[in-house]
Amino acid sequence: MALGALYAQGTRVWIPDCLEVWKSAELTRSYQEGDCVLHLRLADGSESTYPVDPQLPFLRNPDYLSRENDLVALSYLHEPAVLHTLRARFLETNTVYTYCGIILVAINPYQQLPIYEEPVIYAYSGQSMGDMDPHIFAVAEEAYKQMSRNHENQSLIISGESGAGKTASAKHAMRYFATVGGSLSDSSMEEKVLASSPIMEAFGNAKTARNNNSSRFGKYVEIGFSREYRIVGAAMKTYLLEKSRIAAQAKAERNYHIFYQLCASAALPEFQGLGLGGAESFHYTSQGQCINLEATDDAADLESTRNAFSLLGVHESNQLELFSILASVLHLGNIRLKGKDRHGESCFTEPDDEALVLFCTLLGVEKSQVSRWLCYRKLVTTSETYVKPMSRQQALNSRDALAKHIYGQLFKWIVSRINKALRASSRQHASIGILDIYGFEMFKVNSFEQFCINYANEKLQQHFNLHVFKLEQEEYMKEEIPWTFIDFYDNQSCIDLIEGQVGILDLLNEECKVPKGSDANWAQKLYDRHLHHSHHFQKPKMSKDAFVIHHFAGKVEYQCNGFLEKNKDTVHAELIGLLRAGKKSALLAELFPEEADGSVTLPSRRSHGSRVTVRPGRRSLPATDKEHRKPISTQFKASLQKLMETLSCTAPHYVRCIKPNDHKRPFVFDAKRVVEQLRACGVLETIQISASGYPSRWTYAEFFSRYRALTRPEELLGGDEKQTCRLVLERLLQDPSKYQCGKGKIFFRAGQVAFLEELRGRRLRAACVLLQKSLRCWLGRRHFLRMRAAAICLQRFARGFLARRLAECLRRTSAALALQKNFKMAMARRSYRRLHAAVLTIQAFARGMFSRRLHRQMVASQKAAVIQSAVRGWLARTKYARVRRAAIYLQCCYRRMQARRELRRLRIQARSVEHYKQLHKGMEIKVMQLQCKVDEQARENQSLSEQLSVLRASHGEEAEQLRSEVRRLREDKTQELRIQELQGQLRHMESEKSSLEGRLAQEMEELKQRLMELEAMKSNLKEEKEALNQRIVEQSQDLKDQLRQHVAAESKELLSQLEEERARYQNLVTEYARLEQCYENLQDEVAFHKQTPSFQRSPSLDSILDSESSYPSSLSTAPSRDDADQRSESPAQPLDQERGRWRPRHEWKRASSDSTPSSLDDDHGQDPYEKAYLLLLGQLNVVTEDLARTREELRRARAQLVHERKPFEIFKRRNIAEILGLNKSLEKTAEEDSMMEEDLKYAYDAVQVSNKLLESQLQEQQQQHEQELEGLRLDVCSLKQLSKQQQSLIQELQLHQEEEGLQHQIVQLKRENLDLSEQLERQERSMLKLRKQLKTSMKRIQDLTANGEAMWLGQKVKVGETERPLEVPQPAAAFEGMLECKAEDEGRLIRTIITDFKPQHSPGALPALPAYVLFMCFRHADSVRDEHRIRSLFAATLGAIKRAVKKHSEDFDVAVLWLTNTCCLINCLRQYGGDQSYRLANTPKQNQHCLRNFDLASHCQSLGDLAIHIYQQLIRLAQKKLKPMIVAAMLESETIQGLSSARPPGYRKQPAAPAYTLDSLLQQLSSFHEVLQGHQLEPAVVGQAFRQLLFTISGVALNYLLLRKDACSWSQGVQLRYNISQLEEWLRAKGLQQSGAMEALEPLIQAAQLLQVKKATEEDAEAICCLCTALSPLQVMKILRAYTPAAGLEERVSPSFISSIENRLAARTSASPCQLLVDTAHLFPVHLPFSCSAVQLDEICIPDSINLSFLTRL
Repeated sequence: MALGALYAQGTRVWIPDCLEVWKSAELTRSYQEGDCVLHLRLADGSESTYPVDPQLPFLRNPDYLSRENDLVALSYLHEPAVLHTLRARFLETNTVYTYCGIILVAINPYQQLPIYEEPVIYAYSGQSMGDMDPHIFAVAEEAYKQMSRNHENQSLIISGESGAGKTASAKHAMRYFATVGGSLSDSSMEEKVLASSPIMEAFGNAKTARNNNSSRFGKYVEIGFSREYRIVGAAMKTYLLEKSRIAAQAKAERNYHIFYQLCASAALPEFQGLGLGGAESFHYTSQGQCINLEATDDAADLESTRNAFSLLGVHESNQLELFSILASVLHLGNIRLKGKDRHGESCFTEPDDEALVLFCTLLGVEKSQVSRWLCYRKLVTTSETYVKPMSRQQALNSRDALAKHIYGQLFKWIVSRINKALRASSRQHASIGILDIYGFEMFKVNSFEQFCINYANEKLQQHFNLHVFKLEQEEYMKEEIPWTFIDFYDNQSCIDLIEGQVGILDLLNEECKVPKGSDANWAQKLYDRHLHHSHHFQKPKMSKDAFVIHHFAGKVEYQCNGFLEKNKDTVHAELIGLLRAGKKSALLAELFPEEADGSVTLPSRRSHGSRVTVRPGRRSLPATDKEHRKPISTQFKASLQKLMETLSCTAPHYVRCIKPNDHKRPFVFDAKRVVEQLRACGVLETIQISASGYPSRWTYAEFFSRYRALTRPEELLGGDEKQTCRLVLERLLQDPSKYQCGKGKIFFRAGQVAFLEELRGRRLRAACVLLQKSLRCWLGRRHFLRMRAAAICLQRFARGFLARRLAECLRRTSAALALQKNFKMAMARRSYRRLHAAVLTIQAFARGMFSRRLHRQMVASQKAAVIQSAVRGWLARTKYARVRRAAIYLQCCYRRMQARRELRRLRIQARSVEHYKQLHKGMEIKVMQLQCKVDEQARENQSLSEQLSVLRASHGEEAEQLRSEVRRLREDKTQELRIQELQGQLRHMESEKSSLEGRLAQEMEELKQRLMELEAMKSNLKEEKEALNQRIVEQSQDLKDQLRQHVAAESKELLSQLEEERARYQNLVTEYARLEQCYENLQDEVAFHKQTPSFQRSPSLDSILDSESSYPSSLSTAPSRDDADQRSESPAQPLDQERGRWRPRHEWKRASSDSTPSSLDDDHGQDPYEKAYLLLLGQLNVVTEDLARTREELRRARAQLVHERKPFEIFKRRNIAEILGLNKSLEKTAEEDSMMEEDLKYAYDAVQVSNKLLESQLQEQQQQHEQELEGLRLDVCSLKQLSKQQQSLIQELQLHQEEEGLQHQIVQLKRENLDLSEQLERQERSMLKLRKQLKTSMKRIQDLTANGEAMWLGQKVKVGETERPLEVPQPAAAFEGMLECKAEDEGRLIRTIITDFKPQHSPGALPALPAYVLFMCFRHADSVRDEHRIRSLFAATLGAIKRAVKKHSEDFDVAVLWLTNTCCLINCLRQYGGDQSYRLANTPKQNQHCLRNFDLASHCQSLGDLAIHIYQQLIRLAQKKLKPMIVAAMLESETIQGLSSARPPGYRKQPAAPAYTLDSLLQQLSSFHEVLQGHQLEPAVVGQAFRQLLFTISGVALNYLLLRKDACSWSQGVQLRYNISQLEEWLRAKGLQQSGAMEALEPLIQAAQLLQVKKATEEDAEAICCLCTALSPLQVMKILRAYTPAAGLEERVSPSFISSIENRLAARTSASPCQLLVDTAHLFPVHLPFSCSAVQLDEICIPDSINLSFLTRL
């Protein structure tokens, strides 16, 4: 292709820029051969020229490729295209991940994004790398999939600058592997893998100038997987810890985080002896002048670090020793060294230096030795040993070297302990390694650390280049296309310069061996050896102690000062020997083991000739002095070589982290900094390798689908897609070198796809012009024909209108005459009627006025009499009321006094008895003895009651006599008082009468005046009334609307609260089911361990398990399978009753030794391992008072016994199963055995403490028992005095003359006596009846044996006429809807109708026949009052249904069957229960079948829980079948033909033909519906089920849209909306449109509409905000940013439009947290409504095929 065609007018190019690196411009003139400059128009509209002397500018890709997921898919591959794509994705769509071939480019957003949640992990799990948007989870899933598919180890290589997000990316990858490959054998393994991160961050991360949490070391974490690809362990390797940071930090930087965490937690009690203070008080933490970090809590971080240590098995004592050593490092930096003389050749330390004292105290070393060897060093020659003083600077260097060495050894020890905790518990089959290593570094001052880091990056870059080249070669060979060697940058020469023979490292190590080697001599050797022999080595012009290396990422200048010292890492042996001599810390001995000879000799503090022998107590690290003497460069080179060998044995996956700016601003893109990192991390190398070959690759199907518009008819005749594609390419691309046709793909050179897209765009534009021309012609002709037809129609209608108007005029003329005649007649009649009505009105008013006047005269004469009668009546009523209130008040006072006495007595009795019941469990024998005494007292009380009745009778006669005398005296006295009172009232009434007459006359005058005023106001009020009525009507309407809205809002809120409560309860049911499953798993495990003879449990361990109930998840024992089966057949209680019976078993154990077997009825048959089940039930009871009290007592015991604290901590931090020996391997080291013996010793001591505590509690309880027994004895004695108290009470009542209260009590006692007598009579009658029936039965048996069968039948008829004996059914009686099931047939019944029941074997039976059969058995047990049989049968039913559902856990039909039967049984218990509200729709016959004796509605709760569990299992089964179909059916299948060609090009991976279509999805839903309808499940439950399934469909499809950028297009929206309409059509066809399923599809509908609407103006933004009410703001923004327009037909959504939408959505408030993905695991709470069954129990027909002949029909 000619350059003139490429650089034509209007072509966009990239030109260099000093600020933005590259900027876009457009050619204003076409380029011709020989032109020196290009004429350009910049983005701001200005004109410019560009010289073409070096080379022509880079061409810009089409707009549709500007946000491509994969940079390799760009048509033009070069640096500006890569930079522009990353900028567009980062700023416009807020996308932080982009593919670049095999590299994932991750840009740090410096902001928390909602793309790392657990639903996102599950969304990427199982997906191919190109199916979803770029993400770190996609790379992790690809590595996991390749490991499981190819059985090959994988590795993730994460690199980047400090602050680019390497550590966060590694965390996300580890979290993904821990979630997807969770451990099966050890549930805490993935937690341990994640717990290593906070420890390594604390000890290996620090604040730098660029990053607040910079990793100052490299690490390689290898996660091991089993054959089932579950995590079994992990291992960690570290590289080049920056130890120089211990002693020195630059300004605005900090030391390692752990030092500041210790200083922030100095106030903790366990740190009081470490001498810690603020970080500003230590030299090693205050040099950077940056103590605190924003948004960082050092104290909380230390707590997280300690928790991580505990989780990894580091004992609390080891942690304290570790922190003690860290504190000693801080104090070591504060030791002051002073010079002795002016020359500074020697120095000394103050003897009372506080830092020195603390350092020696913490490490247990001699202060004099430390102070001496900090200032002196020992020189060993062949014949003698010399002690030489050091200068102050040398001493400071020696002190800092010691601190760095201590910290380095401590860091190695931590890594070894982490590896020990993460050691694989079983054999490792494969592994995935995560390499989090420093990226290329280039600072103003670069030293030894930067040199090593860049050396490691050179090696990794070489490995990366070779791997990319290998992949390219394999791709070409696979497609069998001609392949030539691709030339790429090889940095082997730079690596040879560093590590080759006589290289930089060799010269450095050689100079370190020279006695007086220096950095300057080493630099000179470098100049002499490499300056003129390597083009990668240069010498700075203005420096003599520096050198420049030309790395792959650029030139770096290194300062030679400090290279030798850092490479040697010299620590004097005398100081190391002092540390080995420390006796206080065992950890210190592990860090510094002895030499090979076993001892180290040190000069003593008395003389130089004497020696001190030091022997460490323990040895764990394999380090030796020989290793320590190796230079750092040699160690680093060896570890780097091992790392490269490890990576060479794995399949690598690359993640390159980019830092967008140096100011840590969210979503700010600094082009200069990004380009520097792209050049340094190898992204551009990948681009160059791909661009040198064939970067664009299309399959034949993709090419044919995309560029079918460019084909000719004759090229389509063959029918072969490959041949058609070849013919098209030969015609369009005449140069064969621009493309290659492989076996399955077509390979294009750079720029050819852009050329083909331009040709396609031209052809489509030409086709659009032709379509527009034809369409406009058709529209014009159709418009003309419509106008012509309209003109003819108008003429016809006009002529008809004129004719009709003339006829109308004639009719109107004749009608006017008739109207005038009738109108005049009506007016005359109206005038007459009006005059007649006026006359009648005047007469009526006149007559009324005369009548009212007469009436007022008559009323005036009678008013005085009325007033007098009213006043007298009022006075009489007032007096009566006052007397009545006084009497009532006296009665109330007396009754209140009696009630208080009775209440006080009842409280004392209730308190004593209730307290006795709570505190004296297991004391049944003593209670029985007391009961005997109480019975004796009751008999005595009965005799006393009889005496009391006699006394009452006598007192009653006396009271009646006194009452008659009092009544007579009262009558006499009352009559005299009444006469006097009436006389006084008469005089008072006369005086009041005269005053009232005067007042009456005055009031009459006032009333007349007011009457006139009121008449005047009447008219005004009438007008106001009309106005107010109008306002009232309006306001009432408004109030109705407001009330309606308020009621609707309140109803909605109440419904939401109800849904939340249901969801919360059903979550508890789910949790209970999970715990039951755990219980069964524990049963299996214990059954397995019971077969092992070594599995035993000591009594002390039992007590520990009881006391440490806060850790139930660690227990791994459960009842055996046989015992579980026995319990499943035994009667059980419902869930709520079972929870209520649960009690802590340690009290039962203590009381069991003193109680008889009869007191253990509740625990009879209990398995010794039932504690595990009880602990699992205890998790459901969050607030358990007994366990809380036990934990509080144990906590109090720990506070009192401080020295016993460690054993408890051991059991808290160690798995109980490990202590029991379940996971103990045979190859234990001696150290672990000794530690286990110490732990068991501590455990035994802890058990003794807890036993003593429980014994003291038992003694206290026994004392309380004795006190309560004494109180009961006093109560019994008080009963003997009952008659005396009652007699005194009667006397008191008589003295107060309260006969009414006495009568009330007497009547109450009589009623109680009558009730008791009636009960006694009923019992006697029942006893007589039973005796009579027994005699009758015996008589029948005798008659039968004597007279034969005939005489027995005759006797039966005779007895049947006179009596109704029990349990002898009449043969001719009708079926009453009851079935009798004997106790021995209970198991057979359960097996027949539940375990082995198959509805297909009984085609004519009711769908819910098992439920009806069970209920009829319940009815029979209710009729015979057998509560035990009801409970037994109910428990067996629950257990059998659970087992049946679990056994067929993958069978949808079985789940529907038992959900239907469970709901039916619940409805039967309600319909025939005691609640009248459920009986409203019953027939009279059904009311006869109601339960009579027991209300079984209380069992509905347990059945409801079971129904919820079955419903959730049913939904999970349906979701399991639907989820693989949703994406293919809703988004990938092409139900509308032709839309696939309109989708955007450049997919990373075009999907093949979908495995499922929309029809298959609808067929699956129809099959679910048929099963639900076939079993006649309640329609409301069916609607809720399909609402949940449609929610799943909507959520999965929407999540796929949100995670696939290429799926967000207009064509996809059209396709999706059509598919949703088919679902809606299916719902309407099935009658489910009112079930809420339509609302579940609303978010997906709005997403489809959002893809189709216009997105340009402010009106569009407002419409989108009003449209997307069911989508969260994050989802709306994600879809808009990911929207991909059709190339050449649409424009991209502008950033300003997206910002406008974001601002509008920001005002939308939401109560729930905003999230990106839909939680497809969410289950709506199910509601099981009541529906009255029309089935009559006596009409139910049980088929013979079910084989229920052992049941008796009653």
